[in-house]
Amino acid sequence: MLPLLIILLTTVSCCGDAQPVDYYRAQREKMVKQQIEARGITDKRVLAAMRKVERHLFVDPLQQGEAYADHPLPIGYGQTISQPYIVAFMSAALKTTPETRVLEIGTGSGYQAAVLAELCDSVFTVEIIAPLGEKARNLLRVLGYTNVRVKIGDGYQGWKEHAPYHTIMVTCSPSHVPQPLIEQLAEGGRMIIPVDSHGYQQLVVLVKKQGHLSRQSVLPVRFVPMINAENREY
Repeated sequence: MLPLLIILLTTVSCCGDAQPVDYYRAQREKMVKQQIEARGITDKRVLAAMRKVERHLFVDPLQQGEAYADHPLPIGYGQTISQPYIVAFMSAALKTTPETRVLEIGTGSGYQAAVLAELCDSVFTVEIIAPLGEKARNLLRVLGYTNVRVKIGDGYQGWKEHAPYHTIMVTCSPSHVPQPLIEQLAEGGRMIIPVDSHGYQQLVVLVKKQGHLSRQSVLPVRFVPMINAENREY
């Protein structure tokens, strides 16, 4: 735990110099205004969450100077932390409330889970790469996110024990919408998922009504593929 605490207490830029807290606060404000609000996202709760969550704590210390830039960053194991705009866009698309129970597939660094934790009652997040999941779990705990639970497992299968979920967010791309996730989505619930069709990914919003799903494609995207325990793509 000690190395993690050192990272939290002394943030480091890409040049290795300590940065004051106000510097990162200013970077978050700039990120929200120039990357998120300027592109049409107006949900006040989402904007507040993006201003609050310290994105630089979820990246490698040597990349903290790039944490609020308008692009994804590698987090190891072939995975990435998503572009800030995409995090905000997907969070807004779910239309959460403070009572929402959300399932996230693809914990990664834990940043998206932290944003959702600011918006929702409870977050259940699944990560198939154990070292990433454990690191995210520890960091979220240190940061005080007691309403987030992390599971190491196959995201395709969801997390049946805590279903149904009001919303489901998938941050990795399968070739189709997993049936277990459809079954775990509550009546009236919303799911946002990047679906890969012949190498072309489209972010899709699904709404469950009377057991059936309405489907709307909302944005072309590029996410890492959804994989199973044998590292095979779904």
